Amino acid sequence: MTPTHLVDVHVLFLREDEILLSKRRSPDEFDGSWHLPAGKLEPGESVTAAAAREAMEEVGVTLDPAELELIHVSHVVAPHLPARLGLFFRTRCWIGEPDNREPDKCYELRWFPLDALPEKVISYSLNGIHAHRTGARYSELGWRRSES
Repeated sequence: MTPTHLVDVHVLFLREDEILLSKRRSPDEFDGSWHLPAGKLEPGESVTAAAAREAMEEVGVTLDPAELELIHVSHVVAPHLPARLGLFFRTRCWIGEPDNREPDKCYELRWFPLDALPEKVISYSLNGIHAHRTGARYSELGWRRSES
């Protein structure tokens, strides 16, 4: 059997010392948690095109895929969820003012100082934020470490 993984793209919108987060609206344990604007790669789509598409769909801004900087890759597994590979892109330039374009999936958008993030941020998103601050290029989340 060939293993499959979802591919997620995340965008870190940065202005000075602030980052844009979205408060998730969902019927699961992540309801009310903050996360980065993100979404899944679609068939036939490049990852940078996916990041630009998700930025428009979720926050209503236009990104130039060539301006996106890949800063982190995260390999994530969790019980009862599909395995995924997360690609985190950083941007400091976009056209338009971020606005909640998916109120059925998002309670609100808010800018937070990087040194004063809200308490309830999804750990997957924290991987990308941590990478921005530390330069970490890769992480694994949810994997059990093999005992030697």
